[in-house]
Amino acid sequence: MRSHRSSAHSANTQDRSESKAVGTAPIWQVDDADVADVADVAEMPGLPGRTDSRDGVAYDRGVSDSPDVEEIADGDTLWRFDTRFLRSNWTCIWGRGCKGILDEPAEQLGQGCCSVGAELVDDEAATTAMLAGYLEPGRFQFHAEAASAGIFTDDTRTNTRVVDGACIFLNRPGFEGGEGCALHLAANVAGESPVDWKPSVCWQLPVRVQWEMQDDGVEVATVRAWQRQDWGDDGDSMAWCCTEEPEAYVGDRPVIESLGEELEEMLGHTVFVELRSRLDQNDASSDSR
Repeated sequence: MRSHRSSAHSANTQDRSESKAVGTAPIWQVDDADVADVADVAEMPGLPGRTDSRDGVAYDRGVSDSPDVEEIADGDTLWRFDTRFLRSNWTCIWGRGCKGILDEPAEQLGQGCCSVGAELVDDEAATTAMLAGYLEPGRFQFHAEAASAGIFTDDTRTNTRVVDGACIFLNRPGFEGGEGCALHLAANVAGESPVDWKPSVCWQLPVRVQWEMQDDGVEVATVRAWQRQDWGDDGDSMAWCCTEEPEAYVGDRPVIESLGEELEEMLGHTVFVELRSRLDQNDASSDSR
């Protein structure tokens, strides 16, 4: 049973229907039911090992047959982590060299991965609409467009609208209220986390959780970097993919730290703490050699 947030596009969530006022933070619980072709790391079988227990959660202390994969058994979910990416110094370089996801490099547009509308799952449409109502025109470039024709592509409310070639919430270069996601900016002004304001697919990138049910009833959740193939057919024509290019591997901290908040939301606190502990232990062991 999926009990924590993971990658976007399909979800299992707890009720988030409470009213929202500025100053309180909604929490979205989402996970991914899509099963697509995955990287080699997703297909490496685990090996049995010693089992420990912490906070009521049993952990398989074995690792897969790859030194770059760490596994944590959490009930009927087996988490499988690509530690190469988690230890890497990838960082978002939006506004600092990001070339976007279009067919041609387009750093000057400042669109990042917002050239398409955000895909919404479960009650995210209602939450996003509610939050949009709190955005002021001075901080939301397309406030008038949202007021006149809404923020969704159509009545299904499964995607945010694309306006002038990008998501309606993306403030463009030169906008006096601030460039970038209007929801992200509003969260900062409110002193809250953007994770609690933005659609899950937006704050989870570039982390991908691949879910696959096994014959024994255990569901494998592979945590890895988002790849070109994860964009579907659009990925084939993308001129640039940030997780594949050296320009984005310039962070001053590993991903497990720089995206710690996002990873904890996706994995749940207990699994995240165990993962951090294991990576720290492995790093310490390597340093002592």
